[in-house]
Amino acid sequence: MTTTEKILARASERASLEPGENVWVDVDVLMTHDVCGPGTIGIFKQEFGEDAKVWDREKVVIIPDHYIFTSDERANRNVDILRDFCEEQKIKYFYDIKDLSDFRANPDYKGVCHIALAQEGHCRPGEVLLGTDSHTCNAGAFGQFATGIGNTDAGFVMGTGKALLKVPPTIRFILDGEMPPYLLAKDLILQIIGEISVSGATYRSMEFVGSTIESLTMEERMTLCNMVIEAGGKNGVVPADETTFKYLEGKTSVEYEPVYSDAQARFYSDYRFDVSKLEPVVAKVC
Repeated sequence: MTTTEKILARASERASLEPGENVWVDVDVLMTHDVCGPGTIGIFKQEFGEDAKVWDREKVVIIPDHYIFTSDERANRNVDILRDFCEEQKIKYFYDIKDLSDFRANPDYKGVCHIALAQEGHCRPGEVLLGTDSHTCNAGAFGQFATGIGNTDAGFVMGTGKALLKVPPTIRFILDGEMPPYLLAKDLILQIIGEISVSGATYRSMEFVGSTIESLTMEERMTLCNMVIEAGGKNGVVPADETTFKYLEGKTSVEYEPVYSDAQARFYSDYRFDVSKLEPVVAKVC
């Protein structure tokens, strides 16, 4: 099996899985923010009851980060809904934007949701992380399955801790060679998307391997995985290694178990790149 297939198999308590199968998986982390959070909460209460409790208050992460710099009352109301819900549910990981007195910044606020998830230790190898944002795939840099879902699915996950997912086939991208000093990780993913097109990975997992990938920092790996959605990908994943483990030191006390693609794993297709020969890429304006 591939890395993605193994993660979903373990989360669904299956010995093995194949692309195209639909399975119920146990979710390790659910993230929502101030755009989709109020809708997710509304669906959760509608379907499970006004007094219902989330399935695990330590596995729901709520991060306002979209409407925070505005005086618009309706936008501010979204954040208020999150505050009320987190207080009511005793959500452990709510990173509030609310400023303190005398214009002091709130040290509890952690910034953009995708970066906060990583920096606060919510991204862990081998786990399933779902979020109400298309770029939730960013977390795949940690060797986990991470993808965006809608409010309805998120409301269900909030109440049950489970999600119904179709196992995606995996495209493997093998990047070898030394990165020239003028190249960035953004150039790599733009090169890949230019090669396969903006729909070339529709509902497929994109797995990144090779000597170049092994040399990248966690931030660079996140850049790769963040943009798989721009190719239509279901998720992106980088195998966890010492770089991953070192990044997570001191960030989480939760035990995790990484998984890796088998040598005999069947991939939908392979793409190979000699990174030393690549040039900087600019996305063309349509």
